[in-house]
Amino acid sequence: MLVHVPGVLDAEQLRHCRTMLASAEWEDGRATAGVQSAKVKRNLQLPPASLPARELGSVVLGALEKNPLFISAVLPQRVYPPLFNRYDATMSFGSHVDNAIRAIPGSPNPLRTDVSATLFLSEPDTYDGGELVIEDTYGQHAVKLAAGDLIVYPAGSLHHVRPVTRGERLASFFWVQSLVRDPGQRAMLFDLDMALVQLNKDAKQHPALVMLTGLYHNLLRTWATP
Repeated sequence: MLVHVPGVLDAEQLRHCRTMLASAEWEDGRATAGVQSAKVKRNLQLPPASLPARELGSVVLGALEKNPLFISAVLPQRVYPPLFNRYDATMSFGSHVDNAIRAIPGSPNPLRTDVSATLFLSEPDTYDGGELVIEDTYGQHAVKLAAGDLIVYPAGSLHHVRPVTRGERLASFFWVQSLVRDPGQRAMLFDLDMALVQLNKDAKQHPALVMLTGLYHNLLRTWATP
C-alpha cells in the first residue's frame, strides 16, 4: 500500500530544514547501507549522530505525531530516528530492498522495518530526475512529490531512486515498526478508517457509525501486537 501524505512540514519548517542542510557536513551515504545496498547506493547523507540530523529529526517526528493520515496509514509503534540524504547531479540509488531489522542507536531493542517512508524537502521543479520508483504487483510507481509531502510504502518493496540530472534532491527517510505487522491487515484498517472519516463528514449522525467504529477498534485490538 502506497499512501501520499501531503503537507507534513509547513513552509517555515521547510525553510528551517533547508537552511540547516545547506551548511551541514555530509558523508558518503553508504555508511548506513547494508551489504547489498552499498553496491548501488550513490548519494550523500548527514551523519546520524550530528547536531543537524538530531535537531531536524525532532522536527520531523513532531510533525508526524500531529498528522492523522500518517498515523492511520502506518499505525506506528516505533519510528526510526529520521535520516537525511542529498542527491547531486549523477547520483542515484539502484534497486534494493530495505533491511528487515534496524538497530536503533542508543536502544537495546531493534526495530522491525514494516513501512518505509520518504519525506521530500526539495521542490520538484528545482531538480530533474530523482524520482523514487517503487515496484509492486501492479508495476512501477514513480514518486516525486512537493516539498513537505511524504510517501509511505511497504519496506519489503523493491525500489530505487533515478539519477538526478540537474539540481539537488534533499529528503528525509526513515522506517516504522507498525502495531499491525501484516500489510494486508494494515491496508484494510486504513480503508475502513478513511471510510469512517468520510461518513463522519457526510452523515455524522448515522447510527451505523458507532457499529463501524467499534468494528475498526475490535479489528485493531485483534491484529495489533504490543
